[in-house]
Amino acid sequence: MFDLACHCGQLRLHVAKRPDFLHECNCSLCAKTGAHWAYLDPAEVRVEGDSAAYRRTDKAEPGADIHHCPACGCVTHFTLTESAVAKFGNVVMGVNMRLAEEEALAGIELRYPDGRGWSGEGTFDYVRAARIIGDDPTGGSEG
Repeated sequence: MFDLACHCGQLRLHVAKRPDFLHECNCSLCAKTGAHWAYLDPAEVRVEGDSAAYRRTDKAEPGADIHHCPACGCVTHFTLTESAVAKFGNVVMGVNMRLAEEEALAGIELRYPDGRGWSGEGTFDYVRAARIIGDDPTGGSEG
């Protein structure tokens, strides 16, 4: 349903389904990557090309490896770390849907979880109300 690529095109992702919602998390890592994360079953995503990965060092047990293109640097996706897979199973993969054109995401809910305030257990609180991508009464575009 979505064919995504980093800026230089070396790293490509093929996403089999339209996500129900996206997250724009405010934790330090997500805020600095600028990602809009879709959470998908790893079987629903095919990655082509080589990626480099970053694992945060400020957490005792980081749960995700953040993948990016080694050539252009675009953040493309995340996979669960070995410890997270051992704890939960290989149940989720994140895809940076900022790689898609905004028009292709019209109608998808964008949520704003409070990753900075999240303890790592339970559900997220949200820092503001969700919005539906493409429902902008001013005609502006979020980029």
